Amino acid sequence: LCAAVLLKDMKLLDVKLGQLPSWLAMRDFTPGGIVGAIRRGYDRYYNKYINVRKGGLGGISMVLAGYVVVSYIWSFSHIKHDRHRKYH
Repeated sequence: LCAAVLLKDMKLLDVKLGQLPSWLAMRDFTPGGIVGAIRRGYDRYYNKYINVRKGGLGGISMVLAGYVVVSYIWSFSHIKHDRHRKYH
């Protein structure tokens, strides 16, 4: 039996490109909704990579890689102006 899933209950990966605008219109973009989405994402990450019986370096290395990327983006304008330029 194939049950029809409502568009608002679909995950982003299951949404077709033509349905994307109406799916985005159904999302909750209030501050509480955004905080809830961040919390759900953190909980999924924590339960998948950190809160496991036999953990590895995967979860922590992803956090460190994300930190490196974000810190580079934040300091890019400063790095760009401090570059040594070749004078000729």
